[in-house]
Amino acid sequence: MNRPKNVLGNELQDCSHDPLTGFYRDGCCRTGSDDYGLHLVCTQVTEAFLEFSAERGNDLSTPQQYFPGLVPGDRWCLCVQRWQEAHQAGVAPPVVLESTHISALEFVDLEDLQSHAVAL
Repeated sequence: MNRPKNVLGNELQDCSHDPLTGFYRDGCCRTGSDDYGLHLVCTQVTEAFLEFSAERGNDLSTPQQYFPGLVPGDRWCLCVQRWQEAHQAGVAPPVVLESTHISALEFVDLEDLQSHAVAL
């Protein structure tokens, strides 16, 4: 199976296996027709972002039945629109470009992602 491309035009790299992320929980920020949230952006979450997300009704810090809960520094595939919203609010978490799906560029500018880039 061919892997999708990342925002740099190369093969999409895994985002995280601990915690296990991705819409399909395979460690990769790939997407499909059933991924209505478009979990495309591989991020390294920060405390500021986790608080921002919780304020908007998506508590990513609290463990749930099949969700470990995130702590600052964890890598996680975020919905592209939530990342864009956080960017506009000044609390966007760092982005792993090599692990961010090329489809994210339909919603956010590469320059904005690059300005938040961290190494794979």
